[in-house]
Amino acid sequence: WKTQALVGRDFRTLSLDDYRGRWVVLLFYPLNFTFVCPTEIVSLNERWPDFQERNTEVLMCSVDSVYAHLGWVKSDERLRQLRFPLLSDITKEIARSYGVLLEDAGIALRATFVIDPRGILRWQCINDLNTGRNIDELLRATDALQTDKPCPRNWTKRDATLPGCAL
Repeated sequence: WKTQALVGRDFRTLSLDDYRGRWVVLLFYPLNFTFVCPTEIVSLNERWPDFQERNTEVLMCSVDSVYAHLGWVKSDERLRQLRFPLLSDITKEIARSYGVLLEDAGIALRATFVIDPRGILRWQCINDLNTGRNIDELLRATDALQTDKPCPRNWTKRDATLPGCAL
């Protein structure tokens, strides 16, 4: 994909290819100016250093325009110091290509994708529109994926991976 994005207060054209060599967490959310979305964005912004420690970029995407993104971050005190891009999927092609567009409503589901440095989709989670994401679980899943080894249930970075297991 290639699209316009709000980065800080600037409009830029970004593509997934810009992030080759890094892990990417791509998160879709329904719309700006809603109730659940800012709680997730604020939490992701607070945990942004944790993603950076993991060589992982955070990208959020909605069907809003970059102008709507700018208006939203200017109007909501909690979003003024956003440290990651807000992608504009005004054509709905990105959400459609990931299979998370609700065609009748014209919005994306609350979906999360972890993409490895080669551009391979390694993890996905789709929440109901009314259910916010668990950022700790997203970090845990990213940690597990980055080991490239089998990780048992409830595995955390402090735990051993499963030796001798073939997938």
